[in-house]
Amino acid sequence: MKPKVLIVDDDQGHLAMLATMIKGWGYEAEKAGDGQEAVARVREKAFDALLMDVRMARLGGIEALREIKEYNPAIPVLIMTAYSSVESAKEALKAGAYDYLTKPLDFDELRITLERALDHTRLREENRALRQRMDTSSIQPNIIGRSRPMKELLDMLAMVAPTEATVLVTGESGTGKELIAKAVHAGSPRKNGPLVVVNCAALAESLLESELFGHEKGAFTGADRRREGRFQQAHKGTIFLDEIGEISQAMQAKLLRAIQEREVQRVGSDKPVSVDVRIIAATNRDLRKEVDEGRFREDLFYRLNVVTLRVPSLRERKDDVPLLAQHFLERFAKKNRKTLKGFTPQAMDALLRHDWPGNVRELENAVERAVILSLVEYVSERELPLLVAGEGSTEAQPQFALGGDRSLEDVEREAILATIDKTGGNKSETARILGVTRATLHKKLKQYGRE
Repeated sequence: MKPKVLIVDDDQGHLAMLATMIKGWGYEAEKAGDGQEAVARVREKAFDALLMDVRMARLGGIEALREIKEYNPAIPVLIMTAYSSVESAKEALKAGAYDYLTKPLDFDELRITLERALDHTRLREENRALRQRMDTSSIQPNIIGRSRPMKELLDMLAMVAPTEATVLVTGESGTGKELIAKAVHAGSPRKNGPLVVVNCAALAESLLESELFGHEKGAFTGADRRREGRFQQAHKGTIFLDEIGEISQAMQAKLLRAIQEREVQRVGSDKPVSVDVRIIAATNRDLRKEVDEGRFREDLFYRLNVVTLRVPSLRERKDDVPLLAQHFLERFAKKNRKTLKGFTPQAMDALLRHDWPGNVRELENAVERAVILSLVEYVSERELPLLVAGEGSTEAQPQFALGGDRSLEDVEREAILATIDKTGGNKSETARILGVTRATLHKKLKQYGRE
């Protein structure tokens, strides 16, 4: 877009001449007949620079400059006057003028000075945008994604995080809603305060009120001391209410009061306690539908839904699958002390074809399993779960229950022995299925006493 320059002068002939000249230099030029009109124009529209006369009938240039700088201190203002005096120059510069020009104007000097002022504006905007991008990326480095839906989400996040707005994070299970909530907190003025996470679905209704608001000693059986609730723990920080759609209507009413009044009442107490918290809630339910069907309070919905951040499902951001898969591979390879470089083309193709109903969490689990079972530098489709790799790879998919107290060596041993048994002792076929050399297979079988 062309830079916008506002020219302010009560000499209509001079004003028209300057507008024509500045347009000829490739800029947009708009006109104002005096300082009062200039102040009004700056308040209603963004300009990249101002060129303003000092002596004008209704409101002079110095007075207008002061008002404009109070409203927008960043805009460069070039002052021009027929009265070339050191005192006028000092007064203009002291009031915040970018530079000072004398009439009759030297048009070459004007063009150079205007270009310099506009470069100043452009560099400031570029620096601001760069800082914003840096702030966004430093908010939560674990948010991985270059797809369009993720860029739109992160752009929205960067705008919302620095505010005090209540945020509702929506999206399917496994999309990373908690990660987004943490990013909002990390990018807010409350980032040095606590972030308190409450999984509303994990607590029985009888415990949730005490968990959120606290209780007095003796309030119920087992309450042997007074306890602060999560709202008080989050004072001067952020409280993240995960799975907010799971709470009962009775609990919804109490939560609504806490949000409206910014105070809580411990169970067993009639004394309210003021709290200063920012609220972020998350749900995988359609709360609008829940409201329509009478399961969620409409007034609470509107209190929570000030700003919505919708986290896209993984099938909506397939472009991010390779990035996420490689990230998880590197993390789990390091955790399991393995040297892995990446995925075979067939494995990556399988990852891209899968719909990922469990979203990023399902992908993470699939990659962890593949890393554990992989015996070579590249994960193949044989190490991926059957649902991901597809039915065509069933021959290479002996299933193993991972986790528990078993070591990585135990899982590897089970994979090799199950495959050698399945092939009837055929070492060549076993090596092919496992993606290892016969020498590696021989060494492992000897170690297991099967040679």
